[in-house]
Amino acid sequence: MKAMVLKAPRTPLILEERPDPVPGPCEICIAVEACAVCRTDLHVVDGDLAGGLLPVVPGHEIVGRVTAVGEGVSGHSIGQRVGVPWLGHTCGHCEYCETERENLCDAPLFTGFTRDGGFATHVVADADFSFPMTGFDDPVGAAPLMCAGLIGWRSRKAAGPGKRIGLYGFGAAAHILIQVLEWQGCDVFAFTRKGDEAAQDHARSLGAVWAGASGDSPPEKLDAAILFAPVGDLVPIALRAVRKGGRVVCGGIHMSDIPSFPYSILWEERQIVSVANLTRDDAREFLDIAPKAGVTTHVTRYPLEKANDALEDLRHGRFQGAAVLVP
Repeated sequence: MKAMVLKAPRTPLILEERPDPVPGPCEICIAVEACAVCRTDLHVVDGDLAGGLLPVVPGHEIVGRVTAVGEGVSGHSIGQRVGVPWLGHTCGHCEYCETERENLCDAPLFTGFTRDGGFATHVVADADFSFPMTGFDDPVGAAPLMCAGLIGWRSRKAAGPGKRIGLYGFGAAAHILIQVLEWQGCDVFAFTRKGDEAAQDHARSLGAVWAGASGDSPPEKLDAAILFAPVGDLVPIALRAVRKGGRVVCGGIHMSDIPSFPYSILWEERQIVSVANLTRDDAREFLDIAPKAGVTTHVTRYPLEKANDALEDLRHGRFQGAAVLVP
């Protein structure tokens, strides 16, 4: 197999030849058809997250075909298409796992961070955290659903039942979530980097009723705002944009520091909440909803060997939608 490997933080990934992996008990081996490139991968490469495995193969938006199954695996068969997300394993017995909050597990494994991920031709995954992709005939288009889609869906649930939703940062997650919000009958307000007319045009093409810069005030108060951009300065800006009782959801795994702000913009029962990881139920729900909502993804393809280029293009916002590695 081939893999793009991170040896040390803030260094380029290195292409390696490795023996084909063999699944252990309760695991499956997958031939990777596509692996999307997530902003979390940038955080892994940049060393922003503590506790990761090194060396490690990044990548946690994986779609591929099962090539081998380990002892004790049921529900997966050779040749089946599956998707693998960020949350790769949980202990099953901590307080959080036992109360249906496995996304907060005390001893998790994360795909592409604490276990090898999908920037490779093959990957081994926990069978219980690999999801059948029946009906998803385009693996490249489906790959961004496995994190950008899932975290967007969990963020939507955290935002509450409001109908006027602001999306700060219009990248992979937002361009998927806006389609779900449209399907739900919401009005979406898209906020992008100042001067990023391409992203604003993309948002409007997907149904945004308004698009502007992150520092702009929307034309009406929002019921909720979801922050996908990892910029702490946006939190007080979003608080000012939401109505009384509104909610600001921080959807990223890492964010720059949130500056101090006056209590007056939090008062009147506004809330700030964060979203951490996902649960398997989130994945099942979203993979059922995405086809019903007619979700399609805008992807830019890169060969596996160009993973470093894909990461840099993501860092600098050089494409719309999502980047996808295709081995």
